[in-house]
Amino acid sequence: MRGNVHVRFGGRAGETHPPKDRQGAPARSHHANSKLDECRRRVQNETLGHRGRKDDPLYRSRRLLTKGHERLDKTGEKKLTSLLEAGDPHGEVRMTWHAKETVRGIYDLDDPIVAAAYVDELADNMRDPSMPVEVRSLGATLRRWRDLIVAWHEARVSNGPTEAINNLIKRIKRVAFGFTRHRNYRIRALLYAGRPNWDLLATITP
Repeated sequence: MRGNVHVRFGGRAGETHPPKDRQGAPARSHHANSKLDECRRRVQNETLGHRGRKDDPLYRSRRLLTKGHERLDKTGEKKLTSLLEAGDPHGEVRMTWHAKETVRGIYDLDDPIVAAAYVDELADNMRDPSMPVEVRSLGATLRRWRDLIVAWHEARVSNGPTEAINNLIKRIKRVAFGFTRHRNYRIRALLYAGRPNWDLLATITP
């Protein structure tokens, strides 16, 4: 594989290297976290025969599992490891947790060529028959979105800001129960989402 990137799986929870700051990445590991939660729920039902209860190890680990590894201190890592040892007899949740953290590492890469090779190898590894079904599903998603992920590494642009503004505009309409005049709708949206400079208000002539 090109560059200094190597996709690893296995090991114990907490054994990944601390990642770099991911501020500004176009997409977080929401889908990977969803698959991790699916795996946790499945293993919970298969091992104990019921949904999570407050004293069940996997239920107690649910928030620690979805946290980024860099946000876990030593106490958190130790607690997560012990809970997985108690509630994850076949290591499926641990494997899915590691897969989630590996997916988050995609946005640590600067070189588009290295990123493309990373995604290709990661998707192939995740779709191995020995992986939990949730990891295989995540690998299929990576393969399907491969070109778009690599495109972000080339342009470093996402539609996140556009989606955020669109959400604010829709919120205005929802709170107002609709507008009969587009002019009023536009003014309210600009006032709410446009961050107007109120110091200039006195200089505006109606």
